[in-house]
Amino acid sequence: MPQDSASPAVEWRVEQGLTPYPETLAFMEERVEHIAAGTADELIWLVEHPALYTAGTSAQAGDLLTPGRFPVYTTGRGGRFTYHGPGQRVIYIMLDLKRRKQDIRALVTAIEKWGINSLAEFGIKAMRRQNRVGLWVDSQSTAALPPHSEAKIAAIGLRLRKWVSFHGMAVNIAPDLEHYSGIVPCGLAEYGVTSMAQLGKIISFAEWDKVLQDNFRKIFGKVANNRK
Repeated sequence: MPQDSASPAVEWRVEQGLTPYPETLAFMEERVEHIAAGTADELIWLVEHPALYTAGTSAQAGDLLTPGRFPVYTTGRGGRFTYHGPGQRVIYIMLDLKRRKQDIRALVTAIEKWGINSLAEFGIKAMRRQNRVGLWVDSQSTAALPPHSEAKIAAIGLRLRKWVSFHGMAVNIAPDLEHYSGIVPCGLAEYGVTSMAQLGKIISFAEWDKVLQDNFRKIFGKVANNRK
């Protein structure tokens, strides 16, 4: 899903430290408006959040199992409850589909491919699953999953405004997986959650980010680094 050849490179920004979630939402809202108006470049923004839960547009109150444990933020992305926290790389994806292809399904497929190809470089075989958003690994790929036969390693939740995407993908590098016990992740109680660390892949954010950027270029096109 490459951009129009006349479009400028996608800005690639890496935020250091823990970024408060409300500030993230406010920034995305403003940036999306500028991208749609043609006054800002597209942006891939990599952040790490303090521990929190987010509720998507399909969230159900019963899926929040321990109210008060962490802050809960209502958000306009699709999906139900999910977790963000230290050790998880959150990738905010602000792309203008008017410069690419005005097809949300094609965008999701491209993002899935991006994540699958990036995880594969660390020896992790991630997969799509019909009727289950996100990226998954199964018990045939690793012995670290019981009692679940499959577990989610990356969550995907998007929103479009004026054909500009925002929100994005969250990949579990080495978060505290016990924090997921406070919710029914994405409303799927019968499946587990895993991480690269649980699968025996101990890597830094810098290592992950480099592979992520290399694979982004192959699918989406050129980038311009703005490391903060």
